[in-house]
Amino acid sequence: MNSKALKFKNGKFRIMQIADTQEIPAVSPDTIKLISTALDAENPDLVIFTGDHIKGYSSFFRGSKGTENIEKTIKALIAPLEKRGIPFTATFGNHDGQGTLCNSEQFEIYKKSPMFVYSEPASEGDDGTFCLSISDGEKDRFLIYIFDSHSNAEGGGYSAVYPEQIEWYRSVRDSFEAENGRCLPSLVFQHIPTPEYFDVLKPAGRFTKGAVRAYGNHKNEFYTLDPQNSGLRDFMGESPAAPYNNSGEIDAFLEKGDVLGVFAGHDHNNSFVAKYKGIDLGYTQGAGFNVYGPGLNRGVRIFDINETGEYSTKTATYAELCPGKTANPAKYALYTYAPSSVAGVTTALKEFAVAAAAITAVAGTVKLIVNRKKK
Repeated sequence: MNSKALKFKNGKFRIMQIADTQEIPAVSPDTIKLISTALDAENPDLVIFTGDHIKGYSSFFRGSKGTENIEKTIKALIAPLEKRGIPFTATFGNHDGQGTLCNSEQFEIYKKSPMFVYSEPASEGDDGTFCLSISDGEKDRFLIYIFDSHSNAEGGGYSAVYPEQIEWYRSVRDSFEAENGRCLPSLVFQHIPTPEYFDVLKPAGRFTKGAVRAYGNHKNEFYTLDPQNSGLRDFMGESPAAPYNNSGEIDAFLEKGDVLGVFAGHDHNNSFVAKYKGIDLGYTQGAGFNVYGPGLNRGVRIFDINETGEYSTKTATYAELCPGKTANPAKYALYTYAPSSVAGVTTALKEFAVAAAAITAVAGTVKLIVNRKKK
């Protein structure tokens, strides 16, 4: 399938974003239940998987059965879409390529599906970066940019989108502009957020309700959602894990005002949309139940695009779509309360050690005073 197959229906087009399933070969029935129920309830015209589809770091995806298990897991995740005849596309996250198959090799698995939508990649080997167009049947009206935001960066932290990918975006944007006489409105989907995601948050004190501790360049700072720049259903349960370095991606999107919003996953406990210089910066929460996540607020994000160029977005959660108990309550509880990162565990342990030392010191002082009084 190519992007020309994507068309507005009565001036409307609906996209569903699924982020961070991060599954294993024994895919959680709750992950499949969420995806299947959301597809039936929302009836999207296109589904976009934005990375970390599998736990690439798991032993399941290494060794002699690694390749077999990767293909098995991917096929299980896309089966609900194939069953319903819903087109889908995908890019990659920081964990997908950690097993026996690299991203390009996994892309070949997706291409075997008759429902998989893709177009010419930005460059050889960067299969997860491409552009899809939505037409009215005659002319292109709206663009979807898919970026592979890569994995870890040299020197620490996560990678930013590469400069050559940004130049590719400019060339595609300008090509469509020349063909249509105007820049086409667009949305961007990728796995890792940009550094600007911190700019839409509100600095807070450590003990402020809802405050989360940041890491990386913002180490030991605390943030909350800005109530003036977020919605009532929005939530943030962990720090943005953005790159340390800024490659200028958002600045490029601001040049001609064609990009309406950028939507990422990566940080499973975050789901919000906030304005940054006229562009929406959005998070979609994790959908997988075999990895940490926001409890029953695991979910998907829906985008309703109008042929005239406007769009709106909302989320649909497991709690709303799938009432009742999860298939494995013990595992659900474990992953709901599990720390979101190694940094979080390290910080918690350090704070526990400091608190324990302080308590020990106070207890020793009290004991000394009591002993002196006895004398």
